[in-house]
Amino acid sequence: MQRIDLKYKIKEVKMMSERKRFRNFKKREPSLTTEQKIESFVKRNSQNGFFTKVSTLSYKFDVSEDTAWSIVGELLSGGSFDSVHDEYTGEMKLCESGKVYSI
Repeated sequence: MQRIDLKYKIKEVKMMSERKRFRNFKKREPSLTTEQKIESFVKRNSQNGFFTKVSTLSYKFDVSEDTAWSIVGELLSGGSFDSVHDEYTGEMKLCESGKVYSI
């Protein structure tokens, strides 16, 4: 009976020593701001050959329409993005500057 208890105790000690230590976790970098997320989203769409509708930004990134428009204004004033209006719906679409005609 005592032999069985010793075997289980030895296994428990081995299992505890094989556990991962929590000290090895790396600190996370701070997450991106909403403006940075939107900018990278528009860039990625543009590089893949797609326009990004401004109306999409408010529900995709869970921001108000006013906030979405102010972010779009900042992106356009930066000069790295261009805007085009849809011929049929009149909606504004964004893409990287210089890619308007290639999309």
